[in-house]
Amino acid sequence: MASFKQPTFQERAALAQKARDKALKKLAAKPPMDEAESARRKEAQLAREAAAAEKSRARKAAIEQAKADRQAAATAAAKPVQSEAQKKTARDEKYAARKKRKK
Repeated sequence: MASFKQPTFQERAALAQKARDKALKKLAAKPPMDEAESARRKEAQLAREAAAAEKSRARKAAIEQAKADRQAAATAAAKPVQSEAQKKTARDEKYAARKKRKK
């Protein structure tokens, strides 16, 4: 059985050149794209981009709406600021209730 023989640089370069030539020949044999087909593909791509932009815009609007709703809920749930008189009245009521329990 013969052992494996490493290809020389020239052999590798020739093999690569052959592969390049084969790829170029295959590319040259490909028929050019039809103008109508090209226009149809471009139109389809523009439609996909418009749909994606609309979807993105709708998603951003939904996020902004949710953020506004959360902020509105937070402000509605926030305790109203009490005046000093209201605080004093509440404190006095607690004190009176505590005194009443002790009696």
